[in-house]
Amino acid sequence: MPRAYFSPATFRFLRALARNNNREWFQAHKPDYERDVRDPFLELITDMQGPLAKISSHYRAEPKKNGGSLFRIYRDTRFSGDKEPYKPWASARFYHERRHEISAPSFYIHIQPGDCFIGGGMWRPDADPLKRIRAFLADNPAAWKRATQSKAFKDHFEFWGESLTRPPRGFDANHELIEDLKRKDFAAGAAFDEKLACSSELLPYMVASYKRIAPMIDYLCASQELDF
Repeated sequence: MPRAYFSPATFRFLRALARNNNREWFQAHKPDYERDVRDPFLELITDMQGPLAKISSHYRAEPKKNGGSLFRIYRDTRFSGDKEPYKPWASARFYHERRHEISAPSFYIHIQPGDCFIGGGMWRPDADPLKRIRAFLADNPAAWKRATQSKAFKDHFEFWGESLTRPPRGFDANHELIEDLKRKDFAAGAAFDEKLACSSELLPYMVASYKRIAPMIDYLCASQELDF
């Protein structure tokens, strides 16, 4: 039976954290974070396990407080000019079983006041995985077009990220997929509102979205010689 996971309290906490992004405030309100953000998200991840396995048996939804699908709320500030210690959002990724061995695409969901979104793909892949994607695109354009130019995809998703201004070195500027070959990011998704995030429709919406984007994830897996 569909159920709601998040609530207005989830978004109240995240808004308050954005205004009070310091360790003293967070420690004083950590029980609110656990009750209204972390624990509901872990329940959502738990309930995503069955549907995700039907989309791909090689992808995992792991409801762990640390080291699983849920991203930590703590920011790594060591190499960032932004020294705020916490992320004023909550997010999760559902990743390939071989993620520790090789770069792989993932499914993603992001919960933030005024900026909820869902999608998947490979964000800013390293040089070698990026070369493999581009080479695979150049050699297999038809399957990419089926995955990303279908009505189901184009009606629901848009591509995220940046692109080169010129064709990448070694690729034909007249290739039919030249705009895709210029991408630095191979990720796409859609925004949704807080009303949906707080409703019992969230899990069905996630499942439907991941099914629609699965052909692109499958293609990116193939580019890295991964099973889907």
